[in-house]
Amino acid sequence: MRRYLTEFLGTLFFVLSIALVVTQENPAAPLIIGSALMVVVYMGGSVSGAHYNPAVSLALFLRGKLPRADLLPYMGAQLLGALVGAYLSYMFLDRTVAPAPAPTATAATAVLVELLYTCLLGLVVLNCATREATRGNSYFGLAIGFTILVAAYAGGSISGGAFNPAVGTGLSLINALLGDGSLKDLWIYLVGPFAGGALAAVLFKLQGES
Repeated sequence: MRRYLTEFLGTLFFVLSIALVVTQENPAAPLIIGSALMVVVYMGGSVSGAHYNPAVSLALFLRGKLPRADLLPYMGAQLLGALVGAYLSYMFLDRTVAPAPAPTATAATAVLVELLYTCLLGLVVLNCATREATRGNSYFGLAIGFTILVAAYAGGSISGGAFNPAVGTGLSLINALLGDGSLKDLWIYLVGPFAGGALAAVLFKLQGES
């Protein structure tokens, strides 16, 4: 239960931070979002592995780093945390926000950006946090946070920058229920990241998992 609680809390604070900085149009949003992920990864890494992302959990499951019995509970805790985090942001600011592709980006482009950078995130997690050669390192949280920082700066303005099905779902649902948004783009933040997580598992195997 403590692992599921940690996944819930970490995802809650991560999504709350995303929603607050994006809603307030903070120009340093990517830096704050990457830092927020780094902080919660260090908070929960020794307890749950600090996934906070169903696509990352899928990648670890496919590589045998997460037991089958934990996969759905992890994803459920992450989704619940994302919903609570998005709702708390609405309570604080009385506004909602949700990821959306750039007006100039096609749906296929947005999916590809989400896929590629989620794949990179999955590879960083697998290599820094699960490989025997890097076990016990002190930099895994920094590496994971910086991956999202890079993804947000490089691809966020194209795809909407979720790179996480829980982030996309939590923000989109609250925006649709309490704001003036819809769920028409939600599939992008499910298909792209989950495909990216699966691809990361395949590439990690080709890298020579240990």
